[in-house]
Amino acid sequence: MATAAASSSSSLRKRTGRSSAAVSFQLPEKEKPDTVVPLGSSGQISFGGAFVALMIARYFSATSNLIHDCDEVFNYWEPLHYLLYKSGFQTWEYSSQYALRSYLYLLLHALLVGPAAWWYGSGAGKVGVFYSLRFALGALSALTEAALVESISRRFGRRVAAYTLVLLCFTSGCFNASTSFLPSTFSMYGITLASALLLADELVAAVAVAAFGVLVGWPFSVLATAPLVVYALFFGKFWKVFLAGAITSICTILMSLLVDHYFYGQWKFSILNLVIYNVAGGGDSSLYGVEGFFFYLKNALLNFNFAIVFALMLPVMMLLSRRSSDKQLFCAISPIYLWLLFMSLQPHKEERFIYPVYPLICLASAAAIERIPDLVSKVSRAYDPESLLLKLSKLVRPLAMALILVLSYSRTTSLLQGYSAPMHLLLTDNYVSVFAGSTVCIGSEWHRFPSSFFLPSSSYKVSWVDDGFRGLLPFPFNSTAGGTRVAPAYFNNQNQASSGQFLTEEENCSLLVELALKRSGQAFRGENATTWEAVAERSFLDNQKSPPLYRAFFIPWLWENKNTFGVYRLSRKR
Repeated sequence: MATAAASSSSSLRKRTGRSSAAVSFQLPEKEKPDTVVPLGSSGQISFGGAFVALMIARYFSATSNLIHDCDEVFNYWEPLHYLLYKSGFQTWEYSSQYALRSYLYLLLHALLVGPAAWWYGSGAGKVGVFYSLRFALGALSALTEAALVESISRRFGRRVAAYTLVLLCFTSGCFNASTSFLPSTFSMYGITLASALLLADELVAAVAVAAFGVLVGWPFSVLATAPLVVYALFFGKFWKVFLAGAITSICTILMSLLVDHYFYGQWKFSILNLVIYNVAGGGDSSLYGVEGFFFYLKNALLNFNFAIVFALMLPVMMLLSRRSSDKQLFCAISPIYLWLLFMSLQPHKEERFIYPVYPLICLASAAAIERIPDLVSKVSRAYDPESLLLKLSKLVRPLAMALILVLSYSRTTSLLQGYSAPMHLLLTDNYVSVFAGSTVCIGSEWHRFPSSFFLPSSSYKVSWVDDGFRGLLPFPFNSTAGGTRVAPAYFNNQNQASSGQFLTEEENCSLLVELALKRSGQAFRGENATTWEAVAERSFLDNQKSPPLYRAFFIPWLWENKNTFGVYRLSRKR
């Protein structure tokens, strides 16, 4: 996928037989986008320039991004830890009885960070493996997005490309999604690169990349690729496009079957199992939470603020100010609306489900902002480029971009300042004077455990203590009973707690991770000074006791004084 990203523009040059400076999509004179300061060679935004800008942004994401979903830890980081170090937590989805997750996705990442695991070893340096993979994910994100930006520049003009690049670099949604170790993020990479290839008229490669990204990543995101595939079949060479998609799909499915047969010890079609469980009545995903219809719109407003508003306005703006390139533009952005509508109709919702279309939201928003003068001209019938109204409308574009960037910075800062404690607490220097073989006990904060990569070594054991949670918790992989091939009796697909998931003798706890919130009448284990001694503490934003506006966005002084904070604490037994 990374190779395809780096070569998407060169393939276009080879096919046309002209240099990159000569390749451009020509619009009628009155429809040409306004020019901006060139950021790339010959007035275009180059792949290299976009990649450098994106890589800087993705580096900051890799080093400081939160883990936004416990599924990322227990369904991906923990199984990966097991593949590398033979210890880690297993969820029921990886039981050979259910086999909902393909090991192909994990194996690709294990191969990617295998050298880092060898270099850092199995001790305290394991956290370096965690961040090495994050850096690799950030690089892959930057590669696919840089290809998209270059294709946008050649197809729609430098201004749209520049706006897209800025939004990709700075919006909170892209900051969060770009370095997440999730199948939906992998599908995002595939859809982004496929969109870049589509805009470069490389339709065969676009469909092949889309198929690979969907099947290795998240099968449900096939719906988000539907407009691209239909466009490629109608406007490309039908049989070449069809065969590219079919062959890629068959090869990817065969790889998944073979890899899963090795790890599960029997033939399992995990891709189909996942679809059956979630769509065809094989399970009930609503057991894990139900949200209202506007859940994704609310999340998009937090993660993209006014950018999502402009993105939703674009289809109307395209109707009012038509351009000859709108066919390709609409094909590229239509997955946003199709995907948001489809996912909003599903009862079980999670923010990561929308990751596949995040870069396309940036494209749609950028295109809408660039068209503001056209819209004003159409509505007001002011066609004179020297008119005051049109000049003022052009000023709206940088002001809109500035507002989006300020709100994005505020949102990202609030998340990092308010919720980063779990990523910093379980670090090696906090284990001073604690003997090897310690049991780290975690109660209600199990869902914020940052993964076994943050433990000093495999001799540290994590155990859950009962704080009232009655759902099914992960269990450690049992390597002696068969590891990935076993079907443990304590797992079920009904989210019902297992009798053995909690540590019954809490006196065996050597370390305790706990979030102490200011609640009347509520006692916390770590506050018992005769038993526990705090070795590390960090503040943690109490979202239930903090006003929505001040907790959602970082506003200097007001953020610290209007919000309520708890204490995220690592304690050791005296």
